[in-house]
Amino acid sequence: MNEASTLVLAWLAGGVLGAIFFGGLWWTVRKGVSSRQPALWFLGSLLLRMTIVLAGFYFTAGGYWERLLVCALGFVLARPVVTWLTRPAEPSKTAHEASHAPQS
Repeated sequence: MNEASTLVLAWLAGGVLGAIFFGGLWWTVRKGVSSRQPALWFLGSLLLRMTIVLAGFYFTAGGYWERLLVCALGFVLARPVVTWLTRPAEPSKTAHEASHAPQS
C-alpha cells in the first residue's frame, strides 16, 4: 500500500474515532442529565471514550508520526460534523412569530 492511501486511511480512522468520541459525549450528556447518578455516567463515559480513542490512535499511527498527525486531524474535523448532525431542530418561523402575536 502506498503512503498516500495509508494517510487517507489514517485520516478516515481519525474521523471514525472523533465520531465515536464526540457522538458518545453527546449521548452521555443526553442520558446523564436525566440520570439519578450523572457523575457515574460522565466518568464511565469519559474513561470508555478515552480508552477507545487512545487505543485507536496508537494502532492507527503504528509508530509513524505522519499517520498520528493525519489521524488527529480527522479526529478534530469530526467535531464540527458531529455538532452539525446532533444540533437541535429549529422551530419554524411561523410558529415562533405566532407565539409572540398580540392578543386581541
